[in-house]
Amino acid sequence: MLKSLAHGLSVMFHPLLIPTYMLVLLLLINPYLFGVSNVWDEGAKMLLLLVFLYTFFIPAVSIMVMYFLGMIQDVQVREREDRIGPYLITGMLYLWVYYNFSQNGQLPPAYVSFMLGTVVALFISFMINIFSKISAHAVGMGGLIGMVIISMVWFSYGSFTMELSGGRALEISMLHLLMAALVIAGAVGTARLLLKAHEPSDVYGGYFIGFVTQFFAFLYVF
Repeated sequence: MLKSLAHGLSVMFHPLLIPTYMLVLLLLINPYLFGVSNVWDEGAKMLLLLVFLYTFFIPAVSIMVMYFLGMIQDVQVREREDRIGPYLITGMLYLWVYYNFSQNGQLPPAYVSFMLGTVVALFISFMINIFSKISAHAVGMGGLIGMVIISMVWFSYGSFTMELSGGRALEISMLHLLMAALVIAGAVGTARLLLKAHEPSDVYGGYFIGFVTQFFAFLYVF
């Protein structure tokens, strides 16, 4: 039962999904940054689709192709050596996405900053992976927590309103969102340990890298 839950958490919060989750959160917190009124607008949906395709779908397909070609042992890339190729492919693709976003004047600097933090964290993880296997899941969750804190403190977002069906609206405190992110991050890290995918140092180091790189990226962009 616990292992099934751990597998579910690992899939739901796969590191390749973090850029999409970051975009969803920022669209919920302040959709007007993107020139839309809410996350359900056509422009927001199109942007979400593009981010999902370039940061999750294409890298995931690339990993599948590498598996079928015998370049890696399994699609979950459990072995440190197997992660070199996927890290390089994903890193180059993410760097391309960041560059195009940074040149697009229609995208807010906030998301450009978060994307840059993700790119830097990914390449640092690649360098560390040469010597030790770091948890990419923890890196992603650390980045997500950093993104929430930056949005709450520097952008002065105390709460945001999420539109529900039937014309209803739900106001969510940023503090509550941060608490939820911390709980989820802890659960994901625990799941990786339960699955024996990493040592505790791999998870703690991943949290640190993901968290810190978001702040360095923020200082660079702003």
